[in-house]
Amino acid sequence: MPLTADILVALIALLHAYILVMEMFLWEKATGRRFSGFDAEMARATAPMAANQGLYNGFIAAGLVWGLVADDPTGFSAKVFFLSCVVVAGIYGAATANRRILFAQALPGALALSAVLVAH
Repeated sequence: MPLTADILVALIALLHAYILVMEMFLWEKATGRRFSGFDAEMARATAPMAANQGLYNGFIAAGLVWGLVADDPTGFSAKVFFLSCVVVAGIYGAATANRRILFAQALPGALALSAVLVAH
């Protein structure tokens, strides 16, 4: 079960690295506009905000990778902390921005968090 938990944590880290790339580097390109659902004008207007959000997603990804490579108890604590952040951010994003964030971010984060807690 620890391997399954670590795979789920790694997938969440990859998801947040993907979000970083979309928000920081591709936001105004066609790929980023499909990701956000914004037209070119709205993408241009929101690019600085999106880049800031992307940076935070990068911190989440880095924290999860740290949790994967650090020995316990630090690794376990880092995974629990950063996955909890993912879940809280996903719930907040679903409530304030777009309901799909609940399924794209909060639910996968909650599943990974549950796996980490069960495996420990």
